[in-house]
Amino acid sequence: MDIRFQAGGPSRWKADVALSFVFEGEKAEQTCPELAERAPWLGIAPAWRDFRGRKGEMTMFYGPGAMEISRVLGVGLGKGDKLDMTAFRHAVGSALHRCREYDLETVGVDGTSLARVAARLGVDFAFLVRETVLSAFLGLYRYERWLSKKSEHADPRWLAFLLEGEFVEDAVRTSARMAEAEAAGITLARDAVNDPANVMTPSVFAEKAREVASRYGMAFRVLGPEELAAEGMAAYLAVAQGSAEAPRMAVVEYTPAGAEGRAPVILVGKGLCFDSGGISLKPAKGMEDMKGDMSGAAAVLGVMEALGRLDASHAPARPVVGIMACTENMPGGHATRPGDIVVAKNGKSIEIVNTDAEGRLVLADALAWAQEHYRPFRMLDIATLTGACAVALGLGTAGVFSGDDVFAGELCTAGEKLGERSWRLPLWTATSLEALKSPCADMVNSGPREGGAIHAAVFLQQFIREGVTWAHIDMAAADMGESPINAKGATGFGVRTLLSVVLSAGRMLQ
Repeated sequence: MDIRFQAGGPSRWKADVALSFVFEGEKAEQTCPELAERAPWLGIAPAWRDFRGRKGEMTMFYGPGAMEISRVLGVGLGKGDKLDMTAFRHAVGSALHRCREYDLETVGVDGTSLARVAARLGVDFAFLVRETVLSAFLGLYRYERWLSKKSEHADPRWLAFLLEGEFVEDAVRTSARMAEAEAAGITLARDAVNDPANVMTPSVFAEKAREVASRYGMAFRVLGPEELAAEGMAAYLAVAQGSAEAPRMAVVEYTPAGAEGRAPVILVGKGLCFDSGGISLKPAKGMEDMKGDMSGAAAVLGVMEALGRLDASHAPARPVVGIMACTENMPGGHATRPGDIVVAKNGKSIEIVNTDAEGRLVLADALAWAQEHYRPFRMLDIATLTGACAVALGLGTAGVFSGDDVFAGELCTAGEKLGERSWRLPLWTATSLEALKSPCADMVNSGPREGGAIHAAVFLQQFIREGVTWAHIDMAAADMGESPINAKGATGFGVRTLLSVVLSAGRMLQ
């Protein structure tokens, strides 16, 4: 779907349907007077008598077929003082669903009503354009790869903003382009997570990372079993050894012009393409969802895709390194047993008391490797790490852990603004290290249930060198969902938050 702008006022507007956002109780002349100028039939459309503008309500108004705008879709937002950004995003997604069901090829967005919504929400018009574009793309997303009978309805060809002024402000165009890049990254992440584990293997994921790097001129390397062993990444290999699928750690480096030689922002994603739990086997119920245990790696790859789509004027000020640590955790004949001890890359010995606490083993070695090969400005890992985080924060929310108040604050603020809710949780290092004590190794890989998400974060903290600014995002409760902007399945959570942090890193701190 193309994104367009129709500036110059009502006389230049044209679309199969125009979307107009309506607060509860408003009349046509209140909500869309400019649109009514282009569609003069709107004010006397009989359906207005029954349309109330309630939250979730949508009504299609029809005018003469010969008019340049012969349909208007009224999108109810409910009471203005109750509106929030999530409800607005859902309204846009639902509206685009309706347009597709009606097989409408071209969609206009009434800029005047959009400006009224921006004022009500207290945000810039340009930002609301960004959210509208992104919500439109996400609302139209569907995963039909394996359906023998696919939907007969095609997506609209374009979506245009109907604007009064003669010119489109640069900030508005930039916001739309940013949303397109974000949508591409989220779509890539969703597709990767929604693919079944017999298709999205570690090797296939690494190949997708190679394709992204090649498409945008980024550097790429991949570490297989031999390279991982040569690097001393025994914790990572301990997870992989029960699977017939070889592990792959894909590394994509993006160095914008002018950023050469600067310390990079490093993103590390957990990429368990399937997690059976290993010898500590998971219950059968719900195990099919464990194809999504690579959502962290998918989010990192989505960020690299989005970065590649941004023009040079909006490139980050620092290099970005995306590390996607992929493998499977399977109970094969060579699988790691509870009680086994391995020595991680940084020299710490780990007694593996629960093979289902595998993500932290993979991440520990990946984090240690990253610090050995790069001098990070900031480092962040993202993972579907613990069910305990879901218990603590509820579905749809990620936990943020960091010893740096500024970094943690940036992550939580960005997530709240961009629809990826997160909440900071503590790093009670001394308490967790006591819980992670082993009688025969430096630590165990899994502590007690109580405070499980904190124990896991503190475990990872032991692989961060002194002086490195680091944060950990536990997205175990946010990787899957269903809403008007999320077809049931993968959410693509993390792409927007990580991209925001990457783009802001180093702008103020040179």
